[in-house]
Amino acid sequence: MNKKLLTSILLASVVFLFVNTQAQDRVIHGVVHTFDSIPLMDVKVKVKSSKQTVHTDSLGRFTVSTRTDDKLTVSAKGFFTQKVKLEEKIKFAAINLNLKPGDKNREYAIGYGHVNDKDKLNALANLNEKDADFSQYSNIFDLIKGRFAGVQIINGEIIIRGQNSFSSSNAALIVVDGVPVDGSIIQSIPPAQVKSINVIKDGSSAIYGVRGANGVVIIETKRGND
Repeated sequence: MNKKLLTSILLASVVFLFVNTQAQDRVIHGVVHTFDSIPLMDVKVKVKSSKQTVHTDSLGRFTVSTRTDDKLTVSAKGFFTQKVKLEEKIKFAAINLNLKPGDKNREYAIGYGHVNDKDKLNALANLNEKDADFSQYSNIFDLIKGRFAGVQIINGEIIIRGQNSFSSSNAALIVVDGVPVDGSIIQSIPPAQVKSINVIKDGSSAIYGVRGANGVVIIETKRGND
């Protein structure tokens, strides 16, 4: 075989192996929570390309090796399974698993050891579109009113009874799809577009700082694939 041809073949093989190795050896660190604040332990995280499976630690953390544009399947008993697409620039994945509606699933979450602090989970009130027909309400205030114990709508503000304000307002902090918003904004969200509403009533809201001192209302809206 021609020496120049042999050299070219060897060089091409080295480049192919390098590119292939680079495509596979991407390390992704991540954390899994529920209700945006409670870490979930022993959650199964599976890599699509390699079938590698790991479980989160006591703080909800995990580390996996993936290919470029790989996918993760994240699952735990009592929670909706979530598929996460890892785009090329992602190095850290923050994943929030939604608890399935019903007391039985809360028992699964605690009984299977996914939630270390059961008091925090039990302090959360949840309303899911599977629990009620959201489309029958004219606005989100009407949807919330009467559905959560101790929660009131006063002068266009959501008030969680028993909270002590650190400011001039007693209104709860409102978070829509992970972003804190002004209370007036939620009036423009059609109830039919709401996927779930979660109310944090006690010290679990401390993760939101002073702004969460009056409690937190977490609203998740439907996405394109919902």
